[in-house]
Amino acid sequence: MKGDYQELVDEISGLLGAPATLENRDFELIAFGAHDSDDDSAMDPVRTRSILTRKSTPAVRAWFEGFGIARATGPVRIPAAPEAGVFRDRICLPVRHRGIVLGYVWLLDAEPGPTPARLAAAMEVTERIGGLLADEERAGTDLSREFRAVLTAERGWQYDMAVAALRSALGPTADGLHAVVCVAPWPSEDAPSARTVPGASALCTLQWATAARRVPVVPGPAPGPNGAGSGAAAAQPVPDGGGHALAALVRLRASDVLAPVVTAANRLSGTAGDGAVAGVALPRRGIGDLNTSWSEAASAARAATAQPRLGPVADWASIGPYRLLTALPRALSPDPAVVPLLTPAHAELARTAEVFLDCAGQAGRAASTLGIHRQTLYYRLSRVEQLTGLDLDEGEDRLLLHMALKAARL
Repeated sequence: MKGDYQELVDEISGLLGAPATLENRDFELIAFGAHDSDDDSAMDPVRTRSILTRKSTPAVRAWFEGFGIARATGPVRIPAAPEAGVFRDRICLPVRHRGIVLGYVWLLDAEPGPTPARLAAAMEVTERIGGLLADEERAGTDLSREFRAVLTAERGWQYDMAVAALRSALGPTADGLHAVVCVAPWPSEDAPSARTVPGASALCTLQWATAARRVPVVPGPAPGPNGAGSGAAAAQPVPDGGGHALAALVRLRASDVLAPVVTAANRLSGTAGDGAVAGVALPRRGIGDLNTSWSEAASAARAATAQPRLGPVADWASIGPYRLLTALPRALSPDPAVVPLLTPAHAELARTAEVFLDCAGQAGRAASTLGIHRQTLYYRLSRVEQLTGLDLDEGEDRLLLHMALKAARL
């Protein structure tokens, strides 16, 4: 498909004697004509950025859309606007299919410019591009629907039917090696085109827990001015109902070469905006266990939300105890012994206890991490024992406290 777009863009470039660039209606790059001129001015910042980053800036997009390109049925000439980062005049050829704009072909405009006859011939080529984009959009919608059906189906015949439908839609690639990515929170119900994410076979959105409730958690060391610690633990937003997540199915060549899925996860989490994290499941061959892969990816995303040091991209194999904790029911009440530590009044004690246990009970290391004197650490730990009734010299009591504090993050 990409080769088809490239051939059509090269055809337009040949017709008009200038390198053309094809973007979809969201201003994401699809293909571009070769720049074979010795005149460096033919490469302006907008074209360069579109090729290098595969998209245009919001300012550039706003300037172009202000000339009605989404409604136009023929070529639109757009003047330069240095304040928006557009330093050269342009010609926009809208790409439409059955009256709906699906993309744009861009060319730099210069005197005397292409003749009306050549522009008309180029517009005929955009009609063929529109047909390809419409076919791809329909195929992407089908894949998104089938992918979502697999991830939301209950185990049993419904799941088996959903997997069969997705396998049919994917074709031969269904039996290849894949990894699932979860990006949360995702800002809308709409998933991007798989074409914009290298290696992606399918993308869809699902319901996700994003409403924030506040619980005390352990931030990084933040000693106060007297070295005694900050005095108040931070509170971290934790998923708790509503919102959306993005699921991506990414193709891999080898189970020990995860670069494609990490690249996709980074790109998607960056697209989602500040605060978004990505979780990556174990690679698997075929699509029969996509529900397990989605569970792993979502668990890794939850862990990265609860423990920022794991993110912004966390793979399930590296989240440690959160592999077990994320499998617990979300509505599970905190252990009664730990409830007193989860109140704002004792947030610093909870922070101290978790750092101490994270440091494997090494008092010197914990005191250094917290930025407090060792005697202060001992005093706080004795207060923890009084509040919880647990004995921190006992291994099982330590395990209970540690897991309960980690679970509170989720």
